[in-house]
Amino acid sequence: MTHDLVEAPVTLRGYLLCVFAAFGGILFGYDSGYINGVLGMSFFKQQFGSPSNDKDAYNSPIYKTWEKSLIDSILSAGTFFGALAAGSVADWIGRRSTVIVGCAIFSVGVIFQVASTTVALLVPGRLIAGFGIGFVFAIIILYMSEVAPKRFRGAIVSGYQFCITIGLLLASVVDNATKDRMNSGSYRIPMALQWLFACFLGIGLFLLPESPRWYVKKGRTQDAARALGTLRGQHFESRYIIDELKELTDNHDYEMRNIRTGWVDYFRGGWKPSSNLRRVVLGMALQMMQQWTSVNFIFYYGSTFFRTVGLENAFLISMITTAVNVGSTPISFWTIEKFGRRMLLISGAIGMLVCEFVIAIVGTVDEGSKAAGIFLIVFTCFYIFFFASTWGPAAWVVIGEIFPLPIRAKGVALSTASNVSLEQVDRMLEETTPRTSFKWVPHHLREGHTDGSSPETNEKMGHQGPLEQGEQKGV
Repeated sequence: MTHDLVEAPVTLRGYLLCVFAAFGGILFGYDSGYINGVLGMSFFKQQFGSPSNDKDAYNSPIYKTWEKSLIDSILSAGTFFGALAAGSVADWIGRRSTVIVGCAIFSVGVIFQVASTTVALLVPGRLIAGFGIGFVFAIIILYMSEVAPKRFRGAIVSGYQFCITIGLLLASVVDNATKDRMNSGSYRIPMALQWLFACFLGIGLFLLPESPRWYVKKGRTQDAARALGTLRGQHFESRYIIDELKELTDNHDYEMRNIRTGWVDYFRGGWKPSSNLRRVVLGMALQMMQQWTSVNFIFYYGSTFFRTVGLENAFLISMITTAVNVGSTPISFWTIEKFGRRMLLISGAIGMLVCEFVIAIVGTVDEGSKAAGIFLIVFTCFYIFFFASTWGPAAWVVIGEIFPLPIRAKGVALSTASNVSLEQVDRMLEETTPRTSFKWVPHHLREGHTDGSSPETNEKMGHQGPLEQGEQKGV
């Protein structure tokens, strides 16, 4: 192992090249968030809804239950299958190319959505878009983890979660700006903006190099050296690049001698510290637990929840919670490197647990009072703060670091797919009462630290525990 390896100084250009890929988070966040605002628009209801039989509704259009659920959730179905497929595609054509293909597929789905005037065309459009976003969702984290310098990897990958929060905020702003239009522009403008985001990401990635680790995996060491040189702002024959490339190739050779890579091998090895199964379970569990915090309930259905418990200005409160989410996430850029992944996950879980107990107790003891409403808003914001500064970014960082190169693409894809599958469950719980939807799960983790280590180094240390090697800053 090369503990004394000196990394190349990180130039501003090299840093920006690594950070650009985080823009994929805006695409995912916006795409996830805009549809709920669109579903509430009057013109969209007239276009896609059905006349109501309720005499008190004055024949105003409503959605059939299955139509609303299908429109809302079909995207997640596409994303799930797209994420599963993306792992194999990324090993075949490369990480960068897979994300670009995902942007192209997504764009086709957006065109279908913008052109739609009936549910029959809207649903296939969202399914196709979901399949494309699955490619982006699963592989952008993999790409960022593989191109980022070790000592800044946590902060750079955390930027992906920050961009998701920006996407959610943009969706709220755009929906609010177009909701009163009584023409197709009310919903087509929010839909069409997705296409611009996808084009920007896809075209921008053409200017970025492929992952050096993918080149090493394919035996293309010269291309790997050039890619590293571009990312680090160094000549590809400099001592920095030669040393880093040697570390990559040595670790890859070691992994290929010790790790089998067939799909069935991902679920072998029992619970041994270095087994593929243990890593897959850890990655999937982290992503499932991130969804089990149910923070998305606030962003997707917060307005409905706040109105149900008697709070006025529910939309304004929902905007405030979204702003808290955006403002809290950058804190993790520093804390994730300072205190480590494991500490963030544990402290964040404790903080969210306390907030949820307070919300439950106050809502039960003093339900309906003004003071209870203020407490509800304040502790919901505290809850979002704890999520956004800990579990939001840390879960993404960890899954990008725990898998060795031979199984990394499919391992990250499986972990991401588990995230999407649990998000689908949360969306299906929309029709339940706020008290059953606003749920919590306590978290107790033993995954140890991955702080500042290369993914390859983590694999070698995996023989002492999946990631129980302790602090390894700068390794």
